[in-house]
Amino acid sequence: MMEYLEIFKDWLFDLGEEHEVNPWLLAMLYLISKPLFFFFLGWTIKNMKNRKPFMSQLLTACVCFSIPYLYVIIAGRNISVWVYVFIAVVYSYGGFTIYKKVTAPADPTLPA
Repeated sequence: MMEYLEIFKDWLFDLGEEHEVNPWLLAMLYLISKPLFFFFLGWTIKNMKNRKPFMSQLLTACVCFSIPYLYVIIAGRNISVWVYVFIAVVYSYGGFTIYKKVTAPADPTLPA
């Protein structure tokens, strides 16, 4: 099992070197950005329910969602077209998900 992990690690770091993307930095950006995204999205929904301004929280949630992908787009070199297509699909799905969460009617059984 350890041999497969070593092969995977070597492949991942070779790929990162080929495309000038640091896999550790990408992983850290991803792991940090997702909890922040959900925090700001929750704050957005809370403010919408309370009829308070929510645009800055929504924009911050979008930026948090985008950080790892922006790193790949800005720092990456010689990246295949399918990676850009995948990023576009992730953005589209993320935007659709945010739209559905934000526009969903409040559940009356949940406490406010």
